[in-house]
Amino acid sequence: MSDPLAVIAEFPGVAEAVESARQAVDRLYRHRVLRRASPAVSAESSLRGARASACLEGVDVSLEALRRDEVRDPLVQGALRASAEMGRMGSTWRTAPRQVLARLHAVAAAGLAPHPSLGRPRLTDEASDPLGLGPAPGASEAAARIDGLFGLLERPTKAPAVVLAAVVHAELAVLRPFGTADGIVARSAERLTLVEYGLDPKSLVAVEVGHLEVAYADGLRAYLSGTPEGVAQWVQQCASAVTLGVRETTAICEAMQRG
Repeated sequence: MSDPLAVIAEFPGVAEAVESARQAVDRLYRHRVLRRASPAVSAESSLRGARASACLEGVDVSLEALRRDEVRDPLVQGALRASAEMGRMGSTWRTAPRQVLARLHAVAAAGLAPHPSLGRPRLTDEASDPLGLGPAPGASEAAARIDGLFGLLERPTKAPAVVLAAVVHAELAVLRPFGTADGIVARSAERLTLVEYGLDPKSLVAVEVGHLEVAYADGLRAYLSGTPEGVAQWVQQCASAVTLGVRETTAICEAMQRG
């Protein structure tokens, strides 16, 4: 059986970037604060991740406003709901990814899309484009490629979790299978993949914050090129986002340690 993800993992520069990200996560997991406060760190990381995900969609709010529950923007509320929903998905992501994506979209797009379309693949060729990536693939092409993505999630691979998570993220972000809130769904799916495929089992890494600090849309455009160099650039960028997300979570740990 072919293993296309393992092929991507061998592209120039990918292995080194992935290994650097893995080492960063390993160092984070040795932080002494996590012995007593791992759930609190995960909760704060999720909050910061939701804020960053909304910001990548064009809505910038402060953490303080989120903590005070002052933000009513539907996109921000969708990002917060998707972040909370990830904790309830667990191993369902491995066994029923279609169900998980439908649920993530239903909570992320509430208030942004008509109720009958929540959790349902788009039937038209229209899709929002907050990142300026250009027209999305047609509905039938997007549906076919999403089926291929589910196949990747369900079959064994020798590729590291970062590679799988990067491909999941990119495919959802560029295909825009639902037509609204696809970026939030894509980043939620990436984080869920990092958790469920073993890199970050406690969901500590604020990977969305990492994406906010790099040329996010440029990375997706590189992936869209379909060339080995472009795909490798995107995977390396995702690995960098993990490393930057570790830095953010380390700062959370340090703040908790200081009291």
